[in-house]
Amino acid sequence: MKNILIVGCGLIGSSILRAVSQKRLFKNIVVLEKSKKNISVLKKLKLKCKIISSLKDIPNSFDLIIFCTPMSQYSNVILKINKFVTNKTIVTDVGSTKEQSFKNVKKILKKNTTWIPSHPITGSEVSGPKFGNKDLFKNKWCVLIKEDRVDKYRLSKLRKFWQKIGSKVIFMNSKQHDIIFSITSHLPHLIAYNLVKTATDFEKQKKYNLVKFSAGGLRDFSRIAASNEIMWRDIFFNNRKNMTLAINLFIKNLKSFKNDINLKKNKQIIKKLTNTKKVRKKIIELKQDINKPDFGR
Repeated sequence: MKNILIVGCGLIGSSILRAVSQKRLFKNIVVLEKSKKNISVLKKLKLKCKIISSLKDIPNSFDLIIFCTPMSQYSNVILKINKFVTNKTIVTDVGSTKEQSFKNVKKILKKNTTWIPSHPITGSEVSGPKFGNKDLFKNKWCVLIKEDRVDKYRLSKLRKFWQKIGSKVIFMNSKQHDIIFSITSHLPHLIAYNLVKTATDFEKQKKYNLVKFSAGGLRDFSRIAASNEIMWRDIFFNNRKNMTLAINLFIKNLKSFKNDINLKKNKQIIKKLTNTKKVRKKIIELKQDINKPDFGR
């Protein structure tokens, strides 16, 4: 592949830009970015790429196009880039939900164009190109959506692309993907947003300065809740069916905890607390985190 177009260059987009530039994976790198602030940051990086703010400035067709924008922007951009894709172009994205976006994109993407969604499992609560990192994908999972009738040759090419910038690649279908990440990613973020809202509501009601005394729990949840609000609104809306099921299960378990506490059910609550510790151990064993104490940083 010679030509790549990165649509949107925040944290993920700029990290892809840094990685492909450093490894010299493409002859021509084009970045489509509308934010003047982001463009200013990107120019200071002095990477070998062409930065454009309008689709009118696109110089040629592309072998690979990666959408790194909020999912609500996909449709508008795809309608405009259709003229720049060929039957050899691979179009992908980095969004966190897949089933609904897969259907939406297939409806409007130029026929005979290969659409294979990607989901690099990495990132941060911070956003913007200044936080980009060429090693952001190193040893991190990247899920590729493998649906029926997928072009296996181009699926292989996309897999190799993610592997070249450091990712470990795994395949799922879009339905399986959205069910899994509704629990492992989407629900935890929703809980973080709600916990911080609960703390601020309590602070207003009781007139206590809670934030001043943020313990590790509230502090860490506040980090997650500092994530980009547009991106997470799109995730919640696009995966609302699975989110509703996840929320219902969470409420059920929360009520069970409440009941155990109110009735002082010692055995039941000790069992729950002990079992959840096993999950942390497994996460560390799978190298999804390190077993290093955190004493408030």
